Amino acid sequence: MPGTRGLPRLIAYATALLAALLAGAAVVLAALSGSVFAAWYVGVGVLLGLVSVALGLVVAARRPDNAVAPLLVLVGLVPIWMTGSDVYGDAVAHRPDLVGVSALLVTVQPGSWMFLYVPPALLALLFPTGRLPGRRWRWVVAGLVVVPVVFTVLTALDPAPFPAPFAHVPHAFGTVHGIAYQIVGVTAIALLPVLLGLLVATAAAMVVRYRREPDEVRRAQVKWFALGALFVPGTLLLCWGSYLFLGGPDLVLVGLAATFVAIPTATAIAILRHDLYDVDRAISAAVTYGIVTAGLLGFYTAATFLGGLAVGRESTVAAAAATAVCAAALAPLRTRLQRSVDRRLYPRRQAALAAVEDLVRRTHAGTAEPEQLEAALRTALRDPGLRVGYRLPGTTTYVDADGAPLEPTGPQPVPVRLGGADIGVLVPGRVGSRELLREVAGAGALLVEVVRLRAELSQALRDVESSRARLLHVGYSERKRLERDLHDGAQQRLVSLGMALRLAQRHLDDGSVDVDALLDQAVAELGTAVAELRQIAHGLRPSSLDDGLAHALTTLVGTVPVPVSLDVCADPVPDDVATTAYYVASEAVVNAVKHADAASIGLRVARIDGRLTVQVRDDGKGGARLLPGAGLAGLVDRVAAAGGGLRLTSPLGQGTLVEAQLPCGS
Repeated sequence: MPGTRGLPRLIAYATALLAALLAGAAVVLAALSGSVFAAWYVGVGVLLGLVSVALGLVVAARRPDNAVAPLLVLVGLVPIWMTGSDVYGDAVAHRPDLVGVSALLVTVQPGSWMFLYVPPALLALLFPTGRLPGRRWRWVVAGLVVVPVVFTVLTALDPAPFPAPFAHVPHAFGTVHGIAYQIVGVTAIALLPVLLGLLVATAAAMVVRYRREPDEVRRAQVKWFALGALFVPGTLLLCWGSYLFLGGPDLVLVGLAATFVAIPTATAIAILRHDLYDVDRAISAAVTYGIVTAGLLGFYTAATFLGGLAVGRESTVAAAAATAVCAAALAPLRTRLQRSVDRRLYPRRQAALAAVEDLVRRTHAGTAEPEQLEAALRTALRDPGLRVGYRLPGTTTYVDADGAPLEPTGPQPVPVRLGGADIGVLVPGRVGSRELLREVAGAGALLVEVVRLRAELSQALRDVESSRARLLHVGYSERKRLERDLHDGAQQRLVSLGMALRLAQRHLDDGSVDVDALLDQAVAELGTAVAELRQIAHGLRPSSLDDGLAHALTTLVGTVPVPVSLDVCADPVPDDVATTAYYVASEAVVNAVKHADAASIGLRVARIDGRLTVQVRDDGKGGARLLPGAGLAGLVDRVAAAGGGLRLTSPLGQGTLVEAQLPCGS
């Protein structure tokens, strides 16, 4: 309803104010009691209560219309009220002049302990939506309110005097005697199993809500609440261990304190950050260790009892033997128990790890391919949108099992690492558990490594085939160009020269032809043809390389209109390597001049460890790419044909670096 929007937040704020007032009153009572223990006792209780109050206020600020917020604050009132009421009598006894006696408070205190269960029970009923699972659960809410009230009133009718220092305080509700007293006593005792039944009903409500809830987020929220509630049986185990090792229930206080922190914290996380951690994993681990602890305590109890019968109750030998028996009995069962618990409480983890293990086994047997990892994980994790990306060595891009590019932009991508290096990525199709995906990524790392190496090999083979086809095409094109240049140039001139000389031969005797002029023309044509042939030959191999690579590059940069810094090693280089290096430098320098708007160029050639490195760096605008058919793409094929590799680095606005590595043996 519009008029009730934000009402839970207002109730939470009002309850928080009440909690603050009660906390202040409890601290004052502890100070007036004159007891150091009372001060510590109240301090811990108030601190635990204020944790829940603070979390309730955070939830109220983020979810103002959710009734969970005021209930969280109300849960915080429990330890504050409990510790404050416990030291009330000490404060009255120590400073009766400052602390007044309230007959109503003294009367209701013996039976008010039932109210301590009401806020957590109501929280379980209304969590996480702030609404009941159904209309029939209203009777549980009514019972949680009515039963503690009736029990408190019935207890207050007891005619027995109150304990000191309230022995002379009158009963605020009066007393009953005789048969009426017996009826009141029986009724009060009968309400105890009723309260227990109501608490069981609240737990059942959580189970019903979880099973009926189709929304994965709310199911995860219920699991978080259940994780916090697991501290209740954990407290019972702590009590058991306390009796075994300390002879009393002293450790129960630690368990109760942890419970008062765990339930509000789990509730707040569930409402605000349900995806903070893999709650299934946490529940599975908690249940496993709980069972192991219970088994350990059971073994220890039985072994100590039997050993005590044989060698004496206080025998340290019996205790040591019991411990050894427990450790020997439970150690081998822990892994098997974890798997069994995972199958019931964490089925996706069990299914995913089993799927990876099965795929590894079938891959080794030759009946499956590692590329089936994505399909196996999709089935095991019940996530049809999950993708597995493989990072090709030496690159920052990811591809799928078919070699198609894959962008890890889904929800919460999880890297796959091997040896400290990223080799792949898991991209879930929906929001899931990152912790589970990390575990699956570790289990499947070897499969991912095999797939990416196979993908790299396939890509290399495709590149080789593509490069071979490009080289063949370039060879054909170059041959056609040479044929055209020879036919249109030097060949035509030589044919014309031959015809002129034949004409001169025929008319040599009759004097009708100016032989000298004809011969001069022939010599000129012959010189032009020789020049054209030299130019064509220079296109195949620059003649300047006859004097070495350093001389050829010096000649090259001398014709460039941009300042070029040249650093070339003086070592002799094989002719085929020198030719390839020259063309790499020439093409890179020309591109820098024509396309990069560079103000300066650096050309460096070094020979290190049997490899010749050619680097051309400019300070231009950058952004160069290896486009099909472009000059740089042709260099890639030329360098690859020589057994080397070419790398282009050209960030926008930061210049361009062309680097070629060529094998250059001694």
